[in-house]
Amino acid sequence: MAQCVQSVQEFVQDSFVPMVAVLCSEEAERVTRKNNLNFAELLRPFCRLTSEGHIRDPNNQVQVVKNLRIRVNNVVSSPTTASTTLSPAQRQLLSDVVLSCQPQEGALTNLIMAGDYELNFSVTTPWFEAYRENFLHSMPASDHEFLNHYLACLLVVSSTETVPVEQFLKLSQEQHRIQHSGEYTNPKWFIPNTLKYYVLLHDMCEGDEERADVVYEDMKQRYGPQGCYLLKMNSRTFSAGEDEQIPDPWTQYLHKNNLRNQDVFDDPAPTLNSAAVENNISGPEVDCNYSAEKAGEMSSNLESHPLQLDSSSENLHNLSVVHSDMKKVVKDPDSLALAGGSHGACLTLNDHDHIRQFIQEFTFRGLLPHIEKTIRQLNDQLVSRKGLSRSLFTATKKWFGGGKAPEKSSSEPKSTCGLLYPPEAPELQIRKMADLCFLVQHYELAYSCYHTAKKDFLSDQAMLYAAGALEMAAVSAFLQGGASRPYPAHYMDTSIQTYRDVCKNMVLAERCALLSAEILKSQGKYSEAATLLIKMTSEDSDLRSALLLEQAAHCFINMRNPMVRKFAFHMILAGHRFSKAGQRRHALRCYCQAMQVYKDRGWSLAEDHINFTIGRQSFTLRQPENAVTAFRQILISDSRQTAKQQGAFLREYLYVYKSVMNEINLLQLPLPCILSSATRVYFGHERRLAEGEKQAATHVSLDQEYDQDLSTMWCHLEEQLVASANGGAIPVNFQPTQCCLNSQTDNLRHPLAVVEEPIIVEVMFRNPLKVSLALSSLSLLWRFTVDSFSSSKEMTEETITNEETSAGGMKQKDDIVTSEIIQEFHVSPEETKMARLRLLPHRTGQLNIVGVVYNLAAASSGEMASSTEDQQTLDLMVRGKQDLKIRGPRLNLTKEDKMSVRHGPDRRLDPIITPPMPLMEVFFLQFPTALLCGEIRKAYVEFCNVSGVALCGLRVASTHPAFFTFGSQATTPLSPTSAENCSAYKTLATPLQLDSEAPESLVSAEDFSQPSGVIEIPIDGSTLQPGESTQLPLWLRGPDQEGVHEINFLFYYESTEKGLKISHRVLRHTVFICASRSLSIQASACRSSVPPHHCLDDKCNGGTLVFIDVENINMNEGGVREFHIVQVSSSSQHWRLHKYINPNKDKDCKLGSRERAKLCFRATRCKPHEATSDAVEKYTFADLNLGNEQIISSSTPCGDFFFRCCTSLESQEAYGTSSKTSVSKSQSSVPTEDRSSDITDIAKKCNELDLNVIVIWKAYVVEDNKQLILEGQLHVALQTIGKEASSLTAKEDAQEMVLLKFKSELPPPVILPSAELSQLIKTNLHYPETCTHPFVQESLCLVPVTLTLSNCSLAQVDVIIDLRHKSASPESLEVHSSFAWVGQTQYKLQLKPKEVLCLTLQACFLQAGVYNLSTPQVFAKPAEQSTMCETSQQTASPALIIINNA
Repeated sequence: MAQCVQSVQEFVQDSFVPMVAVLCSEEAERVTRKNNLNFAELLRPFCRLTSEGHIRDPNNQVQVVKNLRIRVNNVVSSPTTASTTLSPAQRQLLSDVVLSCQPQEGALTNLIMAGDYELNFSVTTPWFEAYRENFLHSMPASDHEFLNHYLACLLVVSSTETVPVEQFLKLSQEQHRIQHSGEYTNPKWFIPNTLKYYVLLHDMCEGDEERADVVYEDMKQRYGPQGCYLLKMNSRTFSAGEDEQIPDPWTQYLHKNNLRNQDVFDDPAPTLNSAAVENNISGPEVDCNYSAEKAGEMSSNLESHPLQLDSSSENLHNLSVVHSDMKKVVKDPDSLALAGGSHGACLTLNDHDHIRQFIQEFTFRGLLPHIEKTIRQLNDQLVSRKGLSRSLFTATKKWFGGGKAPEKSSSEPKSTCGLLYPPEAPELQIRKMADLCFLVQHYELAYSCYHTAKKDFLSDQAMLYAAGALEMAAVSAFLQGGASRPYPAHYMDTSIQTYRDVCKNMVLAERCALLSAEILKSQGKYSEAATLLIKMTSEDSDLRSALLLEQAAHCFINMRNPMVRKFAFHMILAGHRFSKAGQRRHALRCYCQAMQVYKDRGWSLAEDHINFTIGRQSFTLRQPENAVTAFRQILISDSRQTAKQQGAFLREYLYVYKSVMNEINLLQLPLPCILSSATRVYFGHERRLAEGEKQAATHVSLDQEYDQDLSTMWCHLEEQLVASANGGAIPVNFQPTQCCLNSQTDNLRHPLAVVEEPIIVEVMFRNPLKVSLALSSLSLLWRFTVDSFSSSKEMTEETITNEETSAGGMKQKDDIVTSEIIQEFHVSPEETKMARLRLLPHRTGQLNIVGVVYNLAAASSGEMASSTEDQQTLDLMVRGKQDLKIRGPRLNLTKEDKMSVRHGPDRRLDPIITPPMPLMEVFFLQFPTALLCGEIRKAYVEFCNVSGVALCGLRVASTHPAFFTFGSQATTPLSPTSAENCSAYKTLATPLQLDSEAPESLVSAEDFSQPSGVIEIPIDGSTLQPGESTQLPLWLRGPDQEGVHEINFLFYYESTEKGLKISHRVLRHTVFICASRSLSIQASACRSSVPPHHCLDDKCNGGTLVFIDVENINMNEGGVREFHIVQVSSSSQHWRLHKYINPNKDKDCKLGSRERAKLCFRATRCKPHEATSDAVEKYTFADLNLGNEQIISSSTPCGDFFFRCCTSLESQEAYGTSSKTSVSKSQSSVPTEDRSSDITDIAKKCNELDLNVIVIWKAYVVEDNKQLILEGQLHVALQTIGKEASSLTAKEDAQEMVLLKFKSELPPPVILPSAELSQLIKTNLHYPETCTHPFVQESLCLVPVTLTLSNCSLAQVDVIIDLRHKSASPESLEVHSSFAWVGQTQYKLQLKPKEVLCLTLQACFLQAGVYNLSTPQVFAKPAEQSTMCETSQQTASPALIIINNA
């Protein structure tokens, strides 16, 4: 149970105190009425004695009476009998007491930490104490006990009476008539000889004090000095100034009455309007059904139930006196207590002391001696009967005490309380003595008497009497301070059970339970107390059940190990019963306290129930804000309720919300949920779709998903463009352009938006309910700070918001920012749906997007919804807002950031509106989606300036710069009208002359390529005016590797105005090209076997043979029938293709599917006279056409794509893409790791070729029954003689798994000389092709053979020639077995750089046949290198000689 102001001993003592009645004359009433009080109320604050009293028990032992309190009441007489239940009027009065006592603001609260629960609730429950006090003091007087029977009667007469003694006599006679005439059963009197105490009331302001003294002396003569008292009062007249100086002790006793009576006669619970009832927000069921006739009903109820004792603040019966129809012997002026104003205005502090002294005199000299005498008399009667045996005493009771009348109660069956004893019964005398001893705190004797009476009652089966004796015996045992006797809790349990089950008297059972629970609580037995209180709950009284359940909950939480969930559960039960009892405030408090336990614990259904109840109770208590909060909690949590129930919750919420909706300030709505982090912001116009054949640039769209890798790639391209536009350096304040902001982008800075360009905010809504939501008039809320210059040239800021406009329906502020409104927006059950809302700023400044505003309603349940339901839905449409609050990324830089949780700003919703900027749109015409590898296709690109500002500095960067070209400054071919009969190349008509030399042209690489990889787009005048558009040709080349390629373009442009916040703008475009296989080209080069001095012209000097294998690897993809090789060109700084020396002399090279062709060319070095000072940067192009027209390879687009492919390797590696055909220049052909070795360097230069071959082809394609001619080019880079090069990139094979080796590795093998050293010496054999020799005549045939040695390097070389056969292979033995070299078999020579030396050898043949003379082994090494072993030189091709027999 909750903590109480009183201790348990004080509570029990104050529950049973001596009762004193008051009868006043009318004149005495008038005197006391001056103080706004009646006489009983006047005495009430002074009824507790401050000093000790004494009394002697029957054994003549002095008994100390401490802290005694008496109760003084006006006499209210009535002839009706008692009932076992409270009347409706009594219930209402108790309900009003509880209703008027509410928890105070700032009251003491208790913080309980139980496990992981943290509960905060009120320590005390003053409403329960007030209920308990009023309940106990309003207990009707009963015949089975005497504790609340009157012991004495104060007869009060004013000294201003004409004959005061006559008034005393009248009052005495009236008291005697009430007690003994038999007309009235109420009030009840303790003993027939009631103590009468005569009080003469003297008004110091009116009466004659001397006369009063004379009358008082006469009274002392008549009634004795112990039986009368002169009370002087009203020592001053009423004065407002002096009133502030005198304390008012009556307020604490009477202030509750005013509240209580107001609540009784006013409606205690505000009623709801009809709309609320329609919407299921009706008041809770109450067990007191009182209408407007409540006051009249209570009047009749009070009159019909006379057992109420009037105690004003302590009892509830003071209300009964306001009804004038009650007939009383003495008029009761209790109504004065209800009047406003202060109390005791005519009393001084001395008067207070006089009253206090009067009470003490009356108690010590009148009441206590009277009680002591009564106890002795009762004891003597009982002692005189002790000599009789129990059986005899029982048999003769009817003679001595007038036996028990076995009469039934008129209103109760006999089994309810058993026998009814007459007043003179000996058992009742014992009970009277016990009650008297209890009242004067003689608990030991009281217990003894109760125990004795209990036995007698039980033996007679008088269960009501026995239960009362058991109850008081238990209380007496508890109050025996220091006694060894334990508290007999089982007495109380038996008593409660008897009252409730046998006697059907819930009033007495409730009193017993209240006493026992308080005693158990004081002993720390909270579990037993809670069990007892819970047992006392029943359906007959919701108020009692609610209060006891609440106290049981407090018992659970106050245990040594708090039972938190039981506390919460019983608080919920108490709240429910409070609600049924009409105590809405207490019900709300109970539910709120229980919510602390259930909140955020996964008890979703319990939370919903509690929040729903809190919402309803708050609304009925005129607390709509709290109701909105509670209903909001139901809707935003993940509910497990059914769709129907959720719909009901939503309608309740909308109705409550509508009642608090403000026309000026919008309130927050909980539905639908906004996923703030998923909010995306897009700046700029959405791109136009394709117009006819035009295909618009893809740019950035809200439909695209964000990719971090792609974002990095675009940022890298933009850095290239910005660096190109700023002379190669990136500005310090460069920020990459972000058109679309989301949770993954960098939002630390304010984004920049352009005036008159829309801002699109994508908001993600989630409907957590199972019912549809209908949103309407959905738009963005914004706050705008306008930058404007006043006349004084000072910056002034003006902040404008559209929140008031959105709330009140005023005219939109479209001159600042135009807000788009979505009229209808439906969100299905449990759906996540996106809404795109637009703003169009018209002025520069700072824009802050703060939230969304919309109308919310519950969508109709189905198509068949009635019109009334639709109307109800419209009625329940509310307008509100939700804030867009986005939390930035967590900071993790400093130590403080890492130690705590800090988040940076996220400014994606706070753009700065900047002045106008140019806006460009790009369209592509005839742009393909599929190409063959290396295919050349011409398309067109159109640039449109759709803004009002001129643009310039147009550039483009791409991830695949080798994919496209805009052409170079050289002459470009005419624009083709179709692909059937025209070529993208520049051509010259020439007859086919296969033996003719290739024509040459000399170009510079700077004419075709830009060093940064950024292409400046050549538009006329370099400026595009507003509204202008221009169209440029664009040549495309299919990627060299098959598959789908993602190719990205980034277009860059600037405003012609400088110094703007936005320095430039970019436009993205992404295309996907599907590349199909075309041709595979394998090229290799080898030295010509013709010795240099045999060559007739200079062009043969250093001649090299180039072999080109061309294979058609197309699998008939795209309808390709065949390929034609139309031209082979070369490009190099040092070499050129010279002649076409194919042996078959074909006019055209045609390749069907999977066919292969081999082409052979002779390459020579470039002319020496071209080696001018700037020839290092010049490239020589040579064209060998295989058809009837020459394609000029040094012009656009052939030359462009050649140089693009040369320079694309580095950029492709930067993006991680696979490299296409790469051409390395001569200076990069030597690996850096080998440059430290002079020998290797010598060999490299010896074998260096650096020849780039361009193979141009045409493909014949059948498509839609039409024949198309496609054309393209492939590149092969020949860098080294003897090493094969291919146009296809070798695919990396997956690395095979390597077995673990546990043994030690073998020592590394000796590194052999590199293969380049085998190319130092070139050898040629010169001999007659056939020789006829008569072997019959001469067995040996000698043939002269000349061996020519050419030093290919620029260093001196040592050469060893060995003619001995050292080969061990069987093939070699067969060939060599029939001829031999004769003469010197080993030569050691030294060749100078580029020296040619001829040696004459002789071969000897033994028989006719075909012989291979390429058997001499030649070893060479640089002369200055002594440690390196000689390297075997590669021999020429097989030298075959035919020996004929003559």
